[in-house]
Amino acid sequence: MRKIVTGLGVALLVLLGAYALGVFDTEEPPVAVGQCASVTRAVDAPRFTALDCGSDQANVKVAKVVAQKGEGCPAGGSAYSTFTSSVTLCLIPNLVEGSCYGQDQAAGLLKVPCGTAQSVKVAKVLGGGAACGDQRSVAFPEPAVTFCLAEGGA
Repeated sequence: MRKIVTGLGVALLVLLGAYALGVFDTEEPPVAVGQCASVTRAVDAPRFTALDCGSDQANVKVAKVVAQKGEGCPAGGSAYSTFTSSVTLCLIPNLVEGSCYGQDQAAGLLKVPCGTAQSVKVAKVLGGGAACGDQRSVAFPEPAVTFCLAEGGA
């Protein structure tokens, strides 16, 4: 009996130590406006992975972090994508001028070689409210940005 009690005591100390060191920390890391990420499996079980904005896999950028219920993403432009965990993230595409993008059901928006069928090319990235002329545009009020798009596929 003494061995069982000693074993349980040791196990309890190990668990308390692991908790103190953060092994079981389930709090999500803070997400900041302007941070880029990859959001994959958007339809059934979305996964948010923070990445450097220069990464080819970084397909979104955090435009706004909504912590209060009832508050939403900014209005007055294109619809924001959202990712919800303990907060709601309003996301815009992380598009690079001169690059081409395609859509994949599992991976979401992907950077692809220009000339890929059914892709779009980012002709220009402009400040908010700027016009793209005859080109198709996607504009967001926060941050104020307009993406001018052209056909990227052959």
